Amino acid sequence: MSEENQVNEEQGQEQGRASRRGFLAGSLAATATAAAATGLSVLPAFAQPASAATRPNILVIVSDDQPKETQWATQKILNWVTGQGVRFTNAHSTTPLCAPSRSSIFSGRYAHNHGVRDNGHPYNLNQNTTVQRYLKQAGYRTGLFGKYLNAWNINDNPPHFEEWALLQPSYTDGTFNVNGTVQTINGYTTNVIRNRTLSFLDKAATDTRPWFAYVAPYAPHEPNTPAAQYADTVVPTWNGRPSVFETDRSDKPGYIQNATNTLADGQALRQRQLRTLLSVDDAVQAFRDKLVALGQLNNTLVIYIPDNGYLWADHGRLGKSTPYTPAHEVPFYLSWPGGGLGAGTVDNRIVGNIDLAPTILDAAGITPTTPQNGHSLLSTYSRDHILTEWWKQGTGTGGVPTWASYVSTTRQYVEYYDLHTDANGQQVGTGQVLFREYYDLVNDPYQLVNKL
Repeated sequence: MSEENQVNEEQGQEQGRASRRGFLAGSLAATATAAAATGLSVLPAFAQPASAATRPNILVIVSDDQPKETQWATQKILNWVTGQGVRFTNAHSTTPLCAPSRSSIFSGRYAHNHGVRDNGHPYNLNQNTTVQRYLKQAGYRTGLFGKYLNAWNINDNPPHFEEWALLQPSYTDGTFNVNGTVQTINGYTTNVIRNRTLSFLDKAATDTRPWFAYVAPYAPHEPNTPAAQYADTVVPTWNGRPSVFETDRSDKPGYIQNATNTLADGQALRQRQLRTLLSVDDAVQAFRDKLVALGQLNNTLVIYIPDNGYLWADHGRLGKSTPYTPAHEVPFYLSWPGGGLGAGTVDNRIVGNIDLAPTILDAAGITPTTPQNGHSLLSTYSRDHILTEWWKQGTGTGGVPTWASYVSTTRQYVEYYDLHTDANGQQVGTGQVLFREYYDLVNDPYQLVNKL
């Protein structure tokens, strides 16, 4: 069965003609089917949800616009969270854009279900569906440090957090909302976020409640400004990949045919990103050292994931928001020694940012009362594909059109649509299919040949 027909069948629609409205509306059903025979984990065992008395602390670290091939700058993170945990090799951002992706992390839902389809409408997220709401209600001490949701008013407190230092995105002398007071805090913002998080962790010495810390530095988002100590750090040479040198893009959509970025552009961006990530690496090491000092390392569930990946001049383009692999594939690491996930293993299942909230709630022994599209990674659940999707904001000309995509380990099918989000962040348009792409990811992993 073709991917197009499978999508239609999963939506309960007539085969052979895909409707965008049905595609999005039916995606919950599309992701409900598990493929038990493919993508099985190599984990020796799976953790069990914790009892109320032994609920884990939870530390979630979300970087900003970090693609997969950035391991050089995150060696301390890798040594801890993968050396004493799990590395997911096939992880995806279901919407490769900041606010929709972060809303999926908070809610465990696809963007078409949680309602934050673009970067301009964060208030469309139902705060009662978020993991922080469930955890706070269950007695967790909750904290947010760093970036929240794009276009969120800095004067508005983030719901269901007991303590916070919410950053208006910047790298130096940042504007923060600190527990309800908007103020400027001098210094490099990644370091400010690190220190605020450490203070939050310190309180565990006297506050016996389990805690949840959501830590979101601005790095390595553009303009990728490194800390002074790393401004001139020499990074390893990168000579591109086949998708950077694609000369015939006539089989691609118009925005790719018109793309003009070069290898040099990708190299310069990569260098800035790596230098900026070095401070994130330092911060995560500081978190580990603090947990060791507190005696809480063993029973802390640690998750590291970016909100999306990034193209380094692949197909002539810098950026995210596209259906191509570097934009939606992300590094994803998890550690929880006390839950049996501390052995340094690899998990090859197809996973996504929608799986974070179900995993966290499962570990905490909490059953959500609202539907989630993701699945707990503490279970043996295995999917054979995942939906990725993106919406064009407004009616401006040019740019990336709205699209949705079926992604498996072997192939990818993409449809672009006559749709966009309106002034309220709602989807409008005819839904007409404008362009299609199909890639054989086994023989063409760099997506050079569109078979349609």
